[in-house]
Amino acid sequence: MTRVDAPREDRATLLRFVERFALVLRESGMAPMPARVFAYALADDADRYTAAELAEGLQVSPAAISGAVRQLVQIGFLVREREPGTRSDLYVLDDENLWTRFTGAELSALQRLEDVVAAGIDLIGVQRPGGRRLAETREFLAFLHEVLADAVARWPEERTRRAVRGSAG
Repeated sequence: MTRVDAPREDRATLLRFVERFALVLRESGMAPMPARVFAYALADDADRYTAAELAEGLQVSPAAISGAVRQLVQIGFLVREREPGTRSDLYVLDDENLWTRFTGAELSALQRLEDVVAAGIDLIGVQRPGGRRLAETREFLAFLHEVLADAVARWPEERTRRAVRGSAG
């Protein structure tokens, strides 16, 4: 049973969560409709959708979905597939290592920030207040990069440990 077929109260609960999660994603920089589509695909029970099914599930127009799925395919959150004999694309949440891939992209962004700040330090120097602030920024970004990279590297083992602990509890 897809969520579209679920009882009205279950659908309303799902959509309330989707809107709440999408708002947090938007505040983190994701565009509104991709945030809603991603939150829906993550929380809904189905594992693949047509654009029409996403539009129906989110209660939006199909036109609103096309740009959102295009962006989510580009960043690797959704995969576009097609079933033999059909004309509609299917969108599948690529949930294998989703958050480690997402964090890997964030690590790249952190590295770019670190590089730009380091170049600023070279230009300004650390003798001036602005240069000292940039130096602290660089150190914080380097620290954050190290911690996140370590967390990504440790996650497969940690995921297994948590799954074992969860199934025992």
